[in-house]
Amino acid sequence: MFTFISSTAPEILYTGRIDRQPGGAHFYWPGSNARVRFTGTTLSCELTADIVWGTVCLGLVVDGRLSRVPLIRANNGRRTTLLLADGLEPDAPHEAMLFKQLDCSYSYALHGFSTDGAFCDAPEAEPLRLEFYGDSVTAGACVEAVDYVGRTDPCSNDACYDNAWWSYAWQTARNLGASCHLTAQGGIAVLPHTGYFHDPTQIAMDETWDRLCYFPEAGPYSRWDFSRYIPHAVVFALGQNDHHNALTGKDDLVCEGEYRAAWKRAYEKIARGVMAHYPEGTPLVFITTLIRHERAWDEAIAEIVEELRAEGLNAHHHLFARNGDGTNGHPRIPEQAEMAEELTAFLKTLL
Repeated sequence: MFTFISSTAPEILYTGRIDRQPGGAHFYWPGSNARVRFTGTTLSCELTADIVWGTVCLGLVVDGRLSRVPLIRANNGRRTTLLLADGLEPDAPHEAMLFKQLDCSYSYALHGFSTDGAFCDAPEAEPLRLEFYGDSVTAGACVEAVDYVGRTDPCSNDACYDNAWWSYAWQTARNLGASCHLTAQGGIAVLPHTGYFHDPTQIAMDETWDRLCYFPEAGPYSRWDFSRYIPHAVVFALGQNDHHNALTGKDDLVCEGEYRAAWKRAYEKIARGVMAHYPEGTPLVFITTLIRHERAWDEAIAEIVEELRAEGLNAHHHLFARNGDGTNGHPRIPEQAEMAEELTAFLKTLL
């Protein structure tokens, strides 16, 4: 005999910008997750997925073991039952986390979980909460291509190396025993008509920072209710894609002159918009990454931090030891861990 709980059941703990509707909990942003505790030898879920592109999987952690569950594009739009675990020890407590491993390559609606045992009370939420705004590095793009440490990305990977679990952001959260929201998307830049996300009709962070559903393939745009998650610190990690000009299709934007001024204004506006929802004094930490980039972006960020501090915001600038000079490709698992260790230490000084 199997026990089924719907997506609205109190036995499920959700973390992330998730649209919890009676017909299903809709997942959009990477790292968004649902956790349950149960007794039984099996665990399954029911969901409806919509794959946009790529090799798509769900992330899964059962009793501390990380794995993945492939999704099949032929099942797009169909309510599907997926076996998540079997052969577990009977009459023993188990915990599982199902999470969105990638960013805009797919979305899904979780309808519920079932087990041949019973569901227990929901796991307890972590007392410390973090929030990250970033691009592909924060989303965990190409992180599992560990044979390419310090090198450019594999020529063709079809998102098969992407995994938000290994992003510096989620590693930092685990280091601190914290939960985290990853408002992150590969290729995204601060300003419209820049960056690589949703080429050729670029979507920028100044449009998406307050969204729940943020890309058109997943459905109508919707707003996030910031009261649902109040972080103890916010990390901003943008600037890597902002040299790309969508109007010319070239990397011909330089962080100087009027573009630099407009970029700073837009970035500061995002930070102020976020802080309008959070308690006064919440630390805001601005970073870039180990990917090689012009120092002018970090210099502009330092100016942003000083200007926000002059307005009374608790803003900080953190530079990694190998900031902007660590790799020509996306940081892999060990490079993301390097960033996480340094950011963890820095956040400990603020929290």
